[in-house]
Amino acid sequence: MATIIAAAVQMSSTSDKAANLARAEKLIRAAAGRGAQFVALPEMFNWRGKRNEEHAAAEDLDGPTLSLAARLAAELRIHLLAGSIAERIDGRAKNYNTSVLFGDDGARLAVYRKIHLFDVELPSGVSIRESAIKQAGDKVAVARTSVGRVGLSVCYDVRFPELYRALASAGAELVTVPSAFTFATGEAHWEVLLRARAIENQVFVLAPGQFGRNVHGFDDYGNSMIIDPWGRVLARMGDREGVVLAELDFGYLERVRAEFPCLNHRRLPEAEGLRGEAQAR
Repeated sequence: MATIIAAAVQMSSTSDKAANLARAEKLIRAAAGRGAQFVALPEMFNWRGKRNEEHAAAEDLDGPTLSLAARLAAELRIHLLAGSIAERIDGRAKNYNTSVLFGDDGARLAVYRKIHLFDVELPSGVSIRESAIKQAGDKVAVARTSVGRVGLSVCYDVRFPELYRALASAGAELVTVPSAFTFATGEAHWEVLLRARAIENQVFVLAPGQFGRNVHGFDDYGNSMIIDPWGRVLARMGDREGVVLAELDFGYLERVRAEFPCLNHRRLPEAEGLRGEAQAR
């Protein structure tokens, strides 16, 4: 198996799409210039604005944002994860939160529409209802690439381990988690959730994030990370815009899975209480 250099891009995106795309391109080029063969952008990297403006900012899969991503992937000969964008749904008021993976020839390899939408009221005062403007997806996405099998997810998905088990069962060796985690939840849970998903599924995790004060008036956590299948944090971004890189050794992943084959030991015992209820009916 190959050893590759992966990069997580950290941004603080605004409602100025042109400026966001210019910054994203600069950071992608910087990562490629440092040897990255796989570059991942954060959730909603191209636009973050007010809810009532999102539909106008949404794009199709062939729109300007993803067309730029495809061109950069082909030009720089990198695999590029366009973290996520608001994808327009014809005839609907809501959009998908969509992550797209491009190969090093610019071809679209996978499209994933975020399944778990973030609807919360936090004690810190943060109130988010993603389902008010987004439509949930319903399909997992794993792409076979020249740098390994890549499973896609987005942000809040990381709290739902069954999704990542489905990705691992479909052959994923590297899982991407582009995010815009709130500071309150990120400080408490971001690292432990990412490391848990890596450990229990024996995969690399590439998690680029948004950081700093956002247009909604609260802070994003940042701390973009790259984690190995043993749960070790290989790279972590500070509180600024930039890029972190790490070497992903897929031979090491094979050794972890061979020496500690917990994925082969899975059992699904029947819950005693549920069995009793079924018998009672």
